[in-house]
Amino acid sequence: MAEEKAGNGDGGNDGAPEEEEKKIGIANGDSCAPPEKEKKKKNADPQLLICLLQPAPADSDPDYIGIRRLLLSRKPQSPFQRRLDWRCNGKGYVAFRNYIRRPRNWENMQTPSLQTTPGNSGRWIPPPSPRSLLYDVESWSPGRDVQSGSQPSPRRSFGSSNSDNDRPRNRRAEPAYSFVGMHCIFDQCKASVTVLKFGHMSSDLLAYGASDGTLTVCTVSDPPSVLKHLHGHSKDVTDFDFSSNNQYIASSSMDKTVRVWEISKGLCIRVIYGVSSQLCIRFHPVNNNFLSVGNADKEVTVFNFSTGRIIHKIFFDSEVTSMDYAHTGQLMFCGDATGCIYSVSMNSHTGVLSRSHRHRSSIRRKSPVTTVQYRSFSLLARGPVLLTCTQDGSLSFFSVALEIQGYLTLRCSLKLNPRIYSIRASFCPLLSLEKGEYIVAGSEDSNVYFYDLTRPKHTCVNKLQGHRFPVIGVAWNHGENLLASSDFYGTVIVWKRSKTG
Repeated sequence: MAEEKAGNGDGGNDGAPEEEEKKIGIANGDSCAPPEKEKKKKNADPQLLICLLQPAPADSDPDYIGIRRLLLSRKPQSPFQRRLDWRCNGKGYVAFRNYIRRPRNWENMQTPSLQTTPGNSGRWIPPPSPRSLLYDVESWSPGRDVQSGSQPSPRRSFGSSNSDNDRPRNRRAEPAYSFVGMHCIFDQCKASVTVLKFGHMSSDLLAYGASDGTLTVCTVSDPPSVLKHLHGHSKDVTDFDFSSNNQYIASSSMDKTVRVWEISKGLCIRVIYGVSSQLCIRFHPVNNNFLSVGNADKEVTVFNFSTGRIIHKIFFDSEVTSMDYAHTGQLMFCGDATGCIYSVSMNSHTGVLSRSHRHRSSIRRKSPVTTVQYRSFSLLARGPVLLTCTQDGSLSFFSVALEIQGYLTLRCSLKLNPRIYSIRASFCPLLSLEKGEYIVAGSEDSNVYFYDLTRPKHTCVNKLQGHRFPVIGVAWNHGENLLASSDFYGTVIVWKRSKTG
């Protein structure tokens, strides 16, 4: 310490160069030279210092240690430290990054002024200009949104289509579709769960079919448990339906068969063989002795449930991939592999079918219809409606004219991301006469999304996260307090909806 004081105070060889450097810096107008040196020392790479100061082991080679420390001393600065020190026109790395990511019309952007609050009541606070938002970021952080100056938000498409991972616009989810968590999980299945449904007018009976040909029947009441495993199909279960009394299940499969199961015994009581893959199946809502099946041979066949004999058959333009009945049983709605929706009249006494109307998709690239769901009343149409979903992510909402044999009028549509899997959608429970029209659908990003069709933009109002693989099927129970979802890995999650006043 004494030597240092002597050298710095007596004007020796150690102190003179420092004084000269200070004079040169002041002469050049650079009064910040010493702070820059301190800043460089402060921003030194800590990892490099740790390596250099690491003590050498007793049995190590001194030459190797010396070479290693020499190479470490010449190690380039880490990218993180370089971004901290980088400057362009006096601005930092983050400001330059925001500048090159600026919107096209950033000069004409107008940021709304602050709302009137007790703190700024009666005073007008000018909003920051886009130019100031671009350049006011100097600290190193993950970044700030150029438009709002807040933390970055995920990129959104500004067209009429919405992405599946579009976050809800409001921080608070729709109260009626808030969930308290998972009610139960079924993970016994070792294959993809392709379809799941709750029992007819039932709140606790749940069944799901898988791509390995198995059907599982379980109860979600406390305690949740598996009731029966139904084995018989050799390929994917494409669809199934409960009878009106929930005593039987009729299932269709890619193995070209239709099977009827007695749930209480867990036995297959009838097998109906076809010549092509059976893709969708429904019991008649009024006369349960009629069983309608759509197949890959472009036809819908009505079978006698008691005998298994064919009652009637009607042909279409393409493979019939999905179907649903109106509540009266006098109309059937079918979707095919090209995206067309058919209205079919049915005689509830004889089972005879007749085509009434066809709605062609306006999209050039045709996609199979994965969901056809009928509802007897809707807020948007003030009458019966039909929901359809195609594999390319198109959700369509039709009003149904029962007096004109099911004529369909497109009310609104929603374009989501194209899908690889046959992901299904469903109506959400009707809330009240003041609320919107909500639907729920799975997604390939492993989330369950809720959409409000009455919103022109930002239709996503909530999402559920819990699956690890693409969510394929969704279904509500009769009490509308439980939502079941299935994924590609075979996991079924039952979500419990929060109570609303």
